[in-house]
Amino acid sequence: MKSSVSRGLLSVSPLVVFLLVYLVSSLVAGDFYKVPVSAAFLVAGAYGIAVARGPLGERLAAFSRGAGHPNVLLMIWIFLLAGAFAETARSIGAVDATVSMMLAAVPARWLLAGLFVTACFISMAMGTSVGTIVALVPIAAGIAQQCGISVPYMAAVIVGGSFFGDNLSFISDTTIASTRAAGCEMRDKFRANLRIVLPAFLAVAVIYFIRGGQVVVAPEHSATLWYLTLPYLLVIVLALCGLNVTVVLSAGLGAAAVLGWATGRLSWVGWLEAIGTGVAGMSDLIIVTLLAGGLLELIRDGGGLDLIIGALSRGIRGKRGAEAAIAGIVSLANVCTANNTVAIITTGGIAHDIAERFGVPPRKTASLLDTFSCLVQGLLPYGAQLLMASGLAAISPAAIIPYLYYPFLMGLCAILSIVFDRRRASKPAPDQNA
Repeated sequence: MKSSVSRGLLSVSPLVVFLLVYLVSSLVAGDFYKVPVSAAFLVAGAYGIAVARGPLGERLAAFSRGAGHPNVLLMIWIFLLAGAFAETARSIGAVDATVSMMLAAVPARWLLAGLFVTACFISMAMGTSVGTIVALVPIAAGIAQQCGISVPYMAAVIVGGSFFGDNLSFISDTTIASTRAAGCEMRDKFRANLRIVLPAFLAVAVIYFIRGGQVVVAPEHSATLWYLTLPYLLVIVLALCGLNVTVVLSAGLGAAAVLGWATGRLSWVGWLEAIGTGVAGMSDLIIVTLLAGGLLELIRDGGGLDLIIGALSRGIRGKRGAEAAIAGIVSLANVCTANNTVAIITTGGIAHDIAERFGVPPRKTASLLDTFSCLVQGLLPYGAQLLMASGLAAISPAAIIPYLYYPFLMGLCAILSIVFDRRRASKPAPDQNA
């Protein structure tokens, strides 16, 4: 027993090494945005391979297996397409045209709140936060430069809104996974979730409306060529239709290329150069994704995730403790997997058992699994969402985190829903020894 515990603790230690290297180095440098996430992961990955058990070949194979996981590779394909589309659209002037049209159409006071609400509802229609970020972050970054607003702040507006819809959408993979794990209907989980996130949504919308009063839009001196906005409009429309994000990005890339050729703004060689530049701009994100996938596989393979789940599921007292345990288990699993859907699938079975033992309603179980996994996912500097947003806005992932008002307030509302659960006494917890 002691050997399995010590092995589990050792397997978790690479994640601790990553956090220490990243945080301590940032503190020494006096700049949290100066230390590359990829460098910290490389150090932690080398340490993880060194301390893992078994022959070196098996340890390297485990690391490579995690780096080559289908979910990791899918994110890489999305990164590549996003980079190619973003750079092609920029080359033909689509970003500038879309920004100019939006600034002309939307009053300055409503700009921040409007972007946030738009991100919320696009992500709800798409069922994916990543697709929303791809569609809107380039526009938000362009608006930030035009209006003199912090680019990380504007990126955070979109990232925060993208998690509202991802958490509530009926077609989101996190919704599907959490409702299946808890054994409840999607509509019941939606109602339970809405009670948690609606106060956070309204509070953040008000914050952005108030902050919008400080936004100053510079006057446009040149006419906007409306047809240059078509690639972004196409991406948003296809996203709202619920198409796969790779299809959406491929269509947007093709539309931008055809429009560029038709208007003479882009040649064949220029398009290939734009693709190359866009792909190269995503190289750091791809490296981080590969290193994180390999490191997290070492943690899972060494039993670190099982140790965390087991430790949190012991010593539960009452329904409130059960809900807190479910929230803690899925949160820590998400830290160790950097994928909210995988975290829900990994912990869903034990969360269901805890809920049945202590009388937690299935809808509340599903809501806790989805809400806390999305909360943690939105705050990970090595998560796909922050990596994507930082790559498209050309900033550090850590620069976005302080401005993520919605995830922070959503987490606060979720914690309060556990502390002040009015249904706690409505159903006594069954006897644990029965």
